[in-house]
Amino acid sequence: MSDKEIIEAARRFAGTIMASDTYKDYLFQREKIKKQPDLYEQVNEFRQRNFDLQNEADGDELFDRMEAFEKEYEKFRENPFVDDFLRAELAFCRMMQEVYVLLAEEIDFE
Repeated sequence: MSDKEIIEAARRFAGTIMASDTYKDYLFQREKIKKQPDLYEQVNEFRQRNFDLQNEADGDELFDRMEAFEKEYEKFRENPFVDDFLRAELAFCRMMQEVYVLLAEEIDFE
C-alpha cells in the first residue's frame, strides 16, 4: 500500500469518526453552548485552567489542587449547558484516546 493510499484511508477513517454518534453529540453540544458567548468563554477558561493544572502539578499536589479546582467550579458545572457540553467533549476525547492507544499498540514502532 502506498503512502498516498494510507493517507486516503486515514481520510475515510476521519469521516467515519465524524459520522459517529459521539462526535455528532459533541458538535451539537458545542453549537448549543456557543449560542451563549459569555458562557462559552467561561467554559473555555475552565478548560484551560483544568489543562494547565493537570500539566503543571504533580503527585499529591495535583490531587489537592484538583480537589480545590473542582470545588471552585462545582456550581458552574451544575449548569446543564456546561455539563452537557463537558460530558460530550469528554466522551469524544475518550473515544479518540482509545483510537490513539489502539494505533500505538498495533504498530510496531520503537
